[in-house]
Amino acid sequence: MKIKLFVLTLLLTCFNFSSFANDNSKAQLQQLLDANKGKVIYLDFWASWCIPCRKSFPWMNEMEAKYKDKGFKVITINLDVEKELAEEFLLENPANFTVLYDPKGIIAKEFKLKGMPSSYLIGKDGQPKSAHVGFFNDKKASYEAELVQLMQN
Repeated sequence: MKIKLFVLTLLLTCFNFSSFANDNSKAQLQQLLDANKGKVIYLDFWASWCIPCRKSFPWMNEMEAKYKDKGFKVITINLDVEKELAEEFLLENPANFTVLYDPKGIIAKEFKLKGMPSSYLIGKDGQPKSAHVGFFNDKKASYEAELVQLMQN
Protein backbone atom coordinates (compact mmCIF):
# COMPACT_ATOMS: atom_id res chain seq x y z
CA MET A 1 0.00 0.00 0.00
CA LYS A 2 2.84 2.40 0.88
CA ILE A 3 4.47 1.74 -2.49
CA LYS A 4 1.22 2.52 -4.32
CA LEU A 5 0.85 5.78 -2.40
CA PHE A 6 4.46 6.68 -3.16
CA VAL A 7 4.01 5.96 -6.89
CA LEU A 8 0.73 7.89 -6.97
CA THR A 9 2.33 10.86 -5.21
CA LEU A 10 5.27 10.72 -7.60
CA LEU A 11 2.97 10.63 -10.63
CA LEU A 12 0.90 13.55 -9.37
CA THR A 13 4.02 15.55 -8.64
CA CYS A 14 5.35 14.88 -12.14
CA PHE A 15 2.01 15.77 -13.68
CA ASN A 16 1.84 19.07 -11.81
CA PHE A 17 5.39 19.94 -12.78
CA SER A 18 4.63 19.11 -16.40
CA SER A 19 1.59 21.37 -16.37
CA PHE A 20 3.62 24.16 -14.83
CA ALA A 21 6.33 23.74 -17.46
CA ASN A 22 3.71 24.09 -20.19
CA ASP A 23 2.61 27.44 -18.79
CA ASN A 24 6.12 28.70 -18.06
CA SER A 25 6.80 30.20 -21.49
CA LYS A 26 3.53 32.12 -21.38
CA ALA A 27 4.30 33.43 -17.88
CA GLN A 28 7.82 34.42 -18.93
CA LEU A 29 6.49 36.33 -21.93
CA GLN A 30 3.93 38.14 -19.79
CA GLN A 31 6.64 39.13 -17.30
CA LEU A 32 8.81 40.48 -20.12
CA LEU A 33 5.92 42.40 -21.66
CA ASP A 34 5.03 43.88 -18.27
CA ALA A 35 8.66 44.79 -17.55
CA ASN A 36 8.95 46.53 -20.93
CA LYS A 37 5.62 48.35 -20.89
CA GLY A 38 6.10 51.77 -22.44
CA LYS A 39 8.56 50.38 -25.00
CA VAL A 40 7.97 49.30 -28.58
CA ILE A 41 8.49 45.55 -28.78
CA TYR A 42 9.36 43.46 -31.81
CA LEU A 43 8.00 40.00 -30.95
CA ASP A 44 9.32 37.34 -33.31
CA PHE A 45 8.47 33.62 -33.57
CA TRP A 46 11.17 31.42 -35.13
CA ALA A 47 12.43 27.85 -35.47
CA SER A 48 15.77 26.26 -36.33
CA TRP A 49 14.48 24.83 -39.62
CA CYS A 50 13.24 28.22 -40.87
CA ILE A 51 15.53 29.63 -43.58
CA PRO A 52 14.11 33.20 -43.51
CA CYS A 53 14.65 33.18 -39.72
CA ARG A 54 18.39 32.99 -40.37
CA LYS A 55 18.13 36.15 -42.43
CA SER A 56 16.18 38.00 -39.75
CA PHE A 57 18.65 37.50 -36.88
CA PRO A 58 21.33 39.97 -38.05
CA TRP A 59 18.60 42.59 -38.60
CA MET A 60 17.06 42.00 -35.16
CA ASN A 61 20.53 42.25 -33.58
CA GLU A 62 21.10 45.52 -35.42
CA MET A 63 17.73 46.97 -34.36
CA GLU A 64 18.23 45.92 -30.72
CA ALA A 65 21.67 47.58 -30.63
CA LYS A 66 20.53 50.70 -32.45
CA TYR A 67 17.32 51.41 -30.53
CA LYS A 68 17.53 49.66 -27.14
CA ASP A 69 18.29 52.98 -25.40
CA LYS A 70 15.41 54.66 -27.24
CA GLY A 71 12.56 52.53 -25.94
CA PHE A 72 12.79 49.46 -28.17
CA LYS A 73 13.12 45.76 -27.29
CA VAL A 74 13.38 42.58 -29.36
CA ILE A 75 11.85 39.46 -27.82
CA THR A 76 11.92 36.20 -29.75
CA ILE A 77 10.14 32.92 -29.16
CA ASN A 78 11.60 29.68 -30.42
CA LEU A 79 9.15 26.93 -31.36
CA ASP A 80 11.49 23.96 -31.70
CA VAL A 81 10.30 20.90 -29.79
CA GLU A 82 13.92 20.04 -28.97
CA LYS A 83 15.77 22.91 -27.30
CA GLU A 84 19.09 21.51 -28.58
CA LEU A 85 18.07 22.41 -32.15
CA ALA A 86 17.50 26.01 -31.09
CA GLU A 87 20.82 26.09 -29.26
CA GLU A 88 22.65 24.84 -32.37
CA PHE A 89 20.89 27.50 -34.45
CA LEU A 90 21.96 30.18 -31.96
CA LEU A 91 25.59 29.07 -32.17
CA GLU A 92 25.48 29.85 -35.90
CA ASN A 93 23.14 32.85 -35.58
CA PRO A 94 23.90 34.65 -32.31
CA ALA A 95 21.07 36.54 -30.62
CA ASN A 96 21.88 39.75 -28.77
CA PHE A 97 18.27 39.94 -27.62
CA THR A 98 15.88 37.95 -25.45
CA VAL A 99 15.04 34.39 -26.52
CA LEU A 100 12.17 32.44 -24.96
CA TYR A 101 11.28 28.81 -25.69
CA ASP A 102 7.76 27.60 -26.46
CA PRO A 103 8.26 23.92 -27.39
CA LYS A 104 4.57 23.07 -26.93
CA GLY A 105 3.47 26.03 -29.09
CA ILE A 106 1.20 27.46 -26.40
CA ILE A 107 2.02 31.09 -27.18
CA ALA A 108 2.12 30.39 -30.92
CA LYS A 109 -1.46 29.05 -30.80
CA GLU A 110 -2.67 32.21 -29.09
CA PHE A 111 -1.11 34.34 -31.81
CA LYS A 112 -2.54 32.07 -34.56
CA LEU A 113 0.66 32.07 -36.58
CA LYS A 114 0.28 31.91 -40.35
CA GLY A 115 3.92 31.19 -41.25
CA MET A 116 7.53 31.38 -40.13
CA PRO A 117 8.95 33.64 -39.06
CA SER A 118 6.00 35.63 -37.76
CA SER A 119 6.61 38.94 -36.06
CA TYR A 120 4.47 41.46 -34.26
CA LEU A 121 5.15 45.07 -33.43
CA ILE A 122 3.70 45.92 -30.06
CA GLY A 123 3.18 49.57 -29.22
CA LYS A 124 4.07 51.43 -26.05
CA ASP A 125 0.55 50.75 -24.81
CA GLY A 126 1.19 47.00 -24.94
CA GLN A 127 -1.17 46.44 -27.88
CA PRO A 128 -0.19 44.76 -31.17
CA LYS A 129 0.09 47.35 -33.95
CA SER A 130 1.13 45.23 -36.93
CA ALA A 131 2.11 41.72 -37.96
CA HIS A 132 4.47 40.34 -40.59
CA VAL A 133 4.78 36.82 -41.94
CA GLY A 134 8.18 35.94 -43.36
CA PHE A 135 11.26 38.12 -43.48
CA PHE A 136 12.36 39.85 -46.66
CA ASN A 137 15.68 41.66 -47.02
CA ASP A 138 14.15 44.17 -49.43
CA LYS A 139 11.64 45.18 -46.73
CA LYS A 140 14.14 45.82 -43.93
CA ALA A 141 13.92 49.60 -44.37
CA SER A 142 10.12 49.54 -44.12
CA TYR A 143 10.26 47.28 -41.02
CA GLU A 144 12.62 49.76 -39.40
CA ALA A 145 10.55 52.77 -40.42
CA GLU A 146 7.50 51.17 -38.86
CA LEU A 147 9.18 50.61 -35.51
CA VAL A 148 10.72 54.09 -35.51
CA GLN A 149 7.29 55.60 -36.13
CA LEU A 150 5.86 53.67 -33.18
CA MET A 151 8.70 54.86 -30.93
CA GLN A 152 7.93 58.48 -31.88
CA ASN A 153 4.20 58.19 -31.11
